[in-house]
Amino acid sequence: MAHNEELGAFLRTRRAALSPEAAGLPLPSGRRVPGLRREELASLAGVSVDYYTRLEQGRPIVPSEAVLDAIASALRLNAAERDYLHTVARQSPPPRRRGSSRAQAVRPGLLTLIEQLGDTPAFVLGRRTDMLATNRMARLLFADFPAMPARERNATRWLILDEGARSLFADDWERVAADMVGTLRMDAARHPDDPRTVALVGELSMRSQEFRRWWAEQKVVEFSFGVKTLHHPLVGAVRLETEALTLPGDPDQMLMVYLARAASPARHALDLLATWSEPAALSPPGAPAPGPAGTAAGGR
Repeated sequence: MAHNEELGAFLRTRRAALSPEAAGLPLPSGRRVPGLRREELASLAGVSVDYYTRLEQGRPIVPSEAVLDAIASALRLNAAERDYLHTVARQSPPPRRRGSSRAQAVRPGLLTLIEQLGDTPAFVLGRRTDMLATNRMARLLFADFPAMPARERNATRWLILDEGARSLFADDWERVAADMVGTLRMDAARHPDDPRTVALVGELSMRSQEFRRWWAEQKVVEFSFGVKTLHHPLVGAVRLETEALTLPGDPDQMLMVYLARAASPARHALDLLATWSEPAALSPPGAPAPGPAGTAAGGR
């Protein structure tokens, strides 16, 4: 039975991030360790210190569902972190989801749906945060993913390595990029034998110090909804609500939609952006900006 380094690393980082106060324990005077000690966590979870220590060491033992739930409660894990804990605690790769070994494809009806959303940006994320499909407004707002080489059509890779992505998310870039890395980690746990995920993590680890730090922090994220402010080079600041929908019949695909309220400044910005012709989203510095549909910027 193989050792489980992922489980051990996850438990260590979460324990180190939980203060005694947050866990409901008194803080002894003169304490220098910011997180919980192993014996404190073991006591809160109702397991022996020796057993918990072996889990953190990645020893080849199989904790029960009840033990994992108790540890998750003691660590104050959220729903995504609990899911990840149970996933990495398995001692063999999880059963393959139907079609997980095949190339990903977006069904025709979903492609029609995102195109018919009109001036609402929408895209479909697949395994390892691959960008599987985008509508016209998503290409105008973010980047022209279909024009990129196939291996570069990945949301995490784009956010980490593309200077245009950093400018687009501006002051919020670290949070957005770190959350995407957390989503990639969750997917990697669900598909531990996927060679393309291994290759992507390896490339980003070599090329990005931020990625190495976030990956080591063992943060996991499952998208649901939120608000993001983008700073687009053509229409300025755009504050949009986001909704993430997991697709029935294919849990490895997620529909992401960016919404603007009617008559809001964001709606006005998207309406203006919609008048520009592709590829308009993120032109390289110094390049002539594209003009409204049917015209060239600065043209007569």
